[in-house]
Amino acid sequence: MSIDPQRFRTVLGAFCSGITVVTALDADGAPLGLTCQSFSSLSLDPPLVLLAPARSSSTWPRIRAVGGFGVAVLAAGQEDVALAMSRSGTDKFAGLDWAPSAHGRPRPAGIAAWLDCDLHAEHDGGDHTVVVGAVRDLDVTDHPPLLYHRGAFATPHRSEDRGDTP
Repeated sequence: MSIDPQRFRTVLGAFCSGITVVTALDADGAPLGLTCQSFSSLSLDPPLVLLAPARSSSTWPRIRAVGGFGVAVLAAGQEDVALAMSRSGTDKFAGLDWAPSAHGRPRPAGIAAWLDCDLHAEHDGGDHTVVVGAVRDLDVTDHPPLLYHRGAFATPHRSEDRGDTP
């Protein structure tokens, strides 16, 4: 049975995900970044995360060469950051407020969470590369996350506001 790629995308679009930006500094100190919707926790012991940049990404090979990266979980209202980091051939950091993390990686201001990672492993993932990052440092804020659902950005409703419990 053959799966139609558009149908696959539509069905998986029903799964709500967060939006992350993966960052690093190249050997010359220039900031690098890409938007990555395919991100997940992988292991608690040791602390590992998983991300999957597209094989077509021109930025991922440059981040890979550095050997480590930061993952910024974008906050609600940071659609402009997600869009800027998804563009090719532009200065993705133009006008972006950021500071170096403790490990020297570009950390955008106003994010929901932050992870500093060392490159742990890479695996074939079809038209994506499955990247495993070993978490070295992390932080969280009280900002709600920016979500992606059915092909559009979304903002969550807090469960305590509705009286729901997970």
